[in-house]
Amino acid sequence: MWRRPSLAAFLLAAAVSLTPLALATLLPNAASAQCIDEAIRDELNARRRYRGVQERLFQKAGRHELSIMGGLYSADLLSSFPMAQGAYTFHVTEDIGLEASFAYTEAHAELIRILSNEMGGTVFVRLNAPTYIYTGHLIWSLAYGKMRWFGSGITRFDFYLAIGGGVTDNQSARGLTFSGGFGLKFFLTEWLDFRLDVRDQVLEQQILGQSVIVNNILVTGGLSIFIPFTN
Repeated sequence: MWRRPSLAAFLLAAAVSLTPLALATLLPNAASAQCIDEAIRDELNARRRYRGVQERLFQKAGRHELSIMGGLYSADLLSSFPMAQGAYTFHVTEDIGLEASFAYTEAHAELIRILSNEMGGTVFVRLNAPTYIYTGHLIWSLAYGKMRWFGSGITRFDFYLAIGGGVTDNQSARGLTFSGGFGLKFFLTEWLDFRLDVRDQVLEQQILGQSVIVNNILVTGGLSIFIPFTN
């Protein structure tokens, strides 16, 4: 005896017949969505790597630096006069270096000459006397970056702080000198850079029988070579 199928049986049969079609329709969409998600993830990772801290293209760690510089020595009790300086730096890490330097200049005691003339006295010190400065500094590279000059190539640079001390040897001072300052280095090639330095040296000087604590300013610029010549 034939029976009319129930509504539940009809819905079950329809569901079974539509399942392969539904899967065929949904699977490509799921695969496409997965591909889009992976593409977005890769793009975000690439942007994150681009914005992140890059490795330095100019490596200093473990290298030796030889510098030749010239500039101006401005003394509190004496006149400003040119100076020549040489320095050796060993870079322990990318951020820390140990520097030893020697500077030579000739002090011009114009102030002493003027005071002596005004007082009608005799000058007991040489008006033009050699000055030798021996110092050692701890160099800390505080920041580094890159800049473009007038649309040309990109130049990389370091900004650093220096602190140390040494001895200033001239006719008015042969004592301990405390020194501190800052500088910039512009890396031109893998082995050559141009540097600018400003140092403040604090020492005791004796002028006309008086002992005075002075601040002498050194402003220098020059070139450095790195050994070995490649990173």
